[in-house]
Amino acid sequence: MAYLERASPTLKETLLKIYRAEKPIEVDQHFHEFGSIEYHIKYSVSDPNIVHVSTSTLLETQGAVTLKEISSHTYEVIKNIGVGVIDIVDPPRLGFQLTLGLNLDNIPRGKEAIKIITRISELQAIILSSQLKEMLRSLNFQDDSRSINNMPIRIVYHPSEPFYVFKQPEKITAVFPMNFKDNSDVVIATSFFQELVEVGSQKDMGKAPQCSWSPIPPLQLRGEPVQDLTTNSGFVSFDITSRHIEGKRLDKTVWNLLNFYACAKYHIKCSRGYIQRRMRKRMETLVKLLNNTSLEEEAAQNGILFFCYL
Repeated sequence: MAYLERASPTLKETLLKIYRAEKPIEVDQHFHEFGSIEYHIKYSVSDPNIVHVSTSTLLETQGAVTLKEISSHTYEVIKNIGVGVIDIVDPPRLGFQLTLGLNLDNIPRGKEAIKIITRISELQAIILSSQLKEMLRSLNFQDDSRSINNMPIRIVYHPSEPFYVFKQPEKITAVFPMNFKDNSDVVIATSFFQELVEVGSQKDMGKAPQCSWSPIPPLQLRGEPVQDLTTNSGFVSFDITSRHIEGKRLDKTVWNLLNFYACAKYHIKCSRGYIQRRMRKRMETLVKLLNNTSLEEEAAQNGILFFCYL
């Protein structure tokens, strides 16, 4: 999963191209992003006022909550991006989760148009965030009864990057199994996660979700798929309390959870690049020192030979 930016760059670029075109152009574009998000954009010269945007994501859940359907609340959030601009097409295009009809004539001109198109390009971010928000709300912090809601919920937004959430007394825990392809990345990641736990335990970070790392999975994940629990970089967990989903904090918490894999891998990649640059620079310095030493020794040897000759 590699989100970080809410807006789909390809979707935004295509919609802006259609919107800015001096005359209608035929567009029938089908593409994927991040391996799990699928889009289809259809714009016909025969109907120049409407652009159809269809989207779907690979979404698997296991446990008490099923999120394969988009809620009515999410539909309202999407339609409110641009009142009069967006219509929900029912049924959606075959094979897709959602299809929107965008009325180009109702998009305001100027900077407001770019703002609305950017928000439309955040369609998948809105859907994914809304689904996880509903899940966090559905896991009641006050209910400590041992029910099916305490079972781990497996969430897959990317085929190779599942994570789990499960309820505990007065908190919800999100667990991320971490895997890296390169051995060097594994070493850097293990050190990074341990440092993350240490920093998170400081007093200044008291309001942030408590972070923990372990080379073995939590007991709550016992019985989950073996491929998920087989990792080379351990398991990172975050404890979400009721204060982390109050008001505007909910959006930030959800987006951080959705982007944790992307942020961690980006950090590891940057750290590896930094280490490699330092090593190359250090090597160049050592080579220069050796070369200078060789030149000095050669000059000294030549001086001795010259003195003997005299």
